[in-house]
Amino acid sequence: MENFKFKKSFGQNFLNDVHILENIVKESNIQDNSLIIEIGPGSGALTRHIASVAKNVLAYEIDTRLEDYLDEVLSQFHNVDIIFDDFLNRNISDDIKKYQFDNIYVVANIPYYITTPIILKLIESKINFKAITLMIQKEVGERFTAKVGSRDYSSITVFLNYYFNVKKLFLVSRNSFTPKPNVDSVVISLTKNNKEFDVLDEELFFRIVRDAFQFKRKNLRNNLKKYNLEKINDVLKKYHFDLTVRAEKLSVDIFVDIANTLARK
Repeated sequence: MENFKFKKSFGQNFLNDVHILENIVKESNIQDNSLIIEIGPGSGALTRHIASVAKNVLAYEIDTRLEDYLDEVLSQFHNVDIIFDDFLNRNISDDIKKYQFDNIYVVANIPYYITTPIILKLIESKINFKAITLMIQKEVGERFTAKVGSRDYSSITVFLNYYFNVKKLFLVSRNSFTPKPNVDSVVISLTKNNKEFDVLDEELFFRIVRDAFQFKRKNLRNNLKKYNLEKINDVLKKYHFDLTVRAEKLSVDIFVDIANTLARK
């Protein structure tokens, strides 16, 4: 790919470290008879490693300039299909109908500028993924995997913990990419949350979480003033908090309790 012109608009930074590629696949724990979804195969380096252990690989690539190149580098693999389209515009459930599999995974080095939209797309698909293994920007990964009470804990942390067990796997230096990005990366794993939260009104729950973190330096009394503060304070007291607490101190369970209390009216 010596003469390939990388497009910043597609977030193209191709992973070229064989050790990292092998480690991503190893950490993905891909089981037999599995379908793997890859988003943004780029040069096909990760695709080749995935294809060597998966029954089928379905990759989505937005850059049609890569079609001939990927056809060539993946020619030995007859278990790889590539859809040249914007992943965010696809109906994943329709795309996977033709495959027979026991487990489905996502394994990808995704374009960093659309990390959150991609994860939301996967959630909204309602597909029961065995695991989602993603390489993302290190700073974003810190927010995704943050602990309650830490500086990086945010609304997206709460959202992800509502759906998944989120785990940081390993860091990846910017020197492992071509062209070299301005940031380091981290590989994370998302697996289905074993704990199912009994939420009466999900829309209300998500709205409360967003509002609670709206102004990071303000407390709940300020950020949630449009809600019934008396009821919220009653919930907080159970956890030894009050309305002066900031959102980053509250776990998913507490947000669920607040939302359910307000939903009951």
